[in-house]
Amino acid sequence: MSDETAKAQTAHPTEDTIFGKIARKEIKVDLLHDDDQCVAFHDISKQAPKHFLVIPKEPITQLSKCTPSHENLLGHLLIVAAQVAKQEGMDADGYRLVINNGRNGGQSVYHLHIHVLGGRQLEWPPG
Repeated sequence: MSDETAKAQTAHPTEDTIFGKIARKEIKVDLLHDDDQCVAFHDISKQAPKHFLVIPKEPITQLSKCTPSHENLLGHLLIVAAQVAKQEGMDADGYRLVINNGRNGGQSVYHLHIHVLGGRQLEWPPG
């Protein structure tokens, strides 16, 4: 079992997360993108040569907790992921978007986030 899988098995939704603190700029990171709805930054636990996260500023714990009212935000997150991937030089060879949802989905931080991975051939199926 990988470290991230082990973390996911014991993680629980909490009032606040490291991603919430990053979104509120209480923890400083080098932002790749910042607007009124989301931020993007490099993942400190890289799983590929190029790996960044896109997170909403709204503290949504996981994708399965989204409602139809989140439709525009979710679309915005995907557009930002594509824009930052292009900015990072990932669009020519391709990349993968991953959203982990819940314990068996490998979610270790309960703040919705999109992993954008690239820079190498990614295998299928994942996990």
